[in-house]
Amino acid sequence: MIAQVEDSPDVIRAQGLEVGYRGRPIWREATFGIRRGEFVAVIGPNGAGKTTMFRMLLGLQRAWAGRVEVFGEVPRRGNPRIGYVPQRHSIDQETHVECESLVRLGISGTRWGPGFAARSEREAASAALSAVGASDLAHKAIGTLSGGELQRVFLAEALVGEPEMLLLDEPLSNLDLRRSRDLVDLVARLVHARNVTTLLVAHDINPLIHCLDRVIYIANGRVATGTPSEVLTSESLSALYGLPIEVLHDSRGNVVIVGGEGDRGAESG
Repeated sequence: MIAQVEDSPDVIRAQGLEVGYRGRPIWREATFGIRRGEFVAVIGPNGAGKTTMFRMLLGLQRAWAGRVEVFGEVPRRGNPRIGYVPQRHSIDQETHVECESLVRLGISGTRWGPGFAARSEREAASAALSAVGASDLAHKAIGTLSGGELQRVFLAEALVGEPEMLLLDEPLSNLDLRRSRDLVDLVARLVHARNVTTLLVAHDINPLIHCLDRVIYIANGRVATGTPSEVLTSESLSALYGLPIEVLHDSRGNVVIVGGEGDRGAESG
C-alpha cells in the first residue's frame, strides 16, 4: 500500500519522491502527507533510508525526482521551525558542560557559558528542561547522566526554540523497555500539548504504537504510509517487501513481524 496525498493542510507533502546516495537509489515513488500535530514513527530495516528522509526534510539532501515541501516550501538548512535530535553516541564522562548550557545552544548556537547567557535564554532553557521533566538536571554535567536523562536533555535542546516540527532520530536506542516507553509517553504529551508535528525514527514499533497517528515504513526501496492499522498488516508489508510477510500480535499486544529477511520478532526495523 502506497498512501496518496490528500487535499489537506499538510506540513510535510511529498509527491513521487525519489532519493539516492552516491549514485545508488535508496527509495522511490514516495507520496504522502503529514498534518500538523501528528505523531509519526519512521521505521524499516537498517539501511532502508530512514535517516535519509530526515536529511531531505532538513534541506541537507536533494531529491533525485519528485517534490517534497515542508511548511509549503522547499526544505532549507537551518529552518528554525524544526527541532532536530540526531543520533547520539555515548557522552564522555569527563564532559563537564552543564545541561542548561547545552539546552541554551538551541537558541544561542555556539555561544555558551555564564558570561554570555542572556536572562531570556536562561529562562527559556529552564522552561524547556521543565517541559521534559528534567529541571533537576539543569546544573548537572552531561557526562554524569544516564541514557534516559541524556535523551530528555537533548529533547529539551530541540524544544527550546519552540519549533513547529520535531525530528527525532533513534532516541530510543540504548534505552531499556521501561525508559523507552517513558520517553515515548513524554514525547506524545508534548506533541499533543504543543500541537507539534513529530517524526521519530525507531527500530521497534512496540513502545510507540499505542500513541501513533501515522507510520512511515521504508523497505525494499519503497515507502508505505498510513495509520498503524493500515500499514502494519500482512498484506501491506508483503506488498512493500515483495515477499511473504506475516504480522502477528503476541499475548501482550506487541506487533511481531515474521518473514522476508528472517524472523524480526518484535523488531520492525
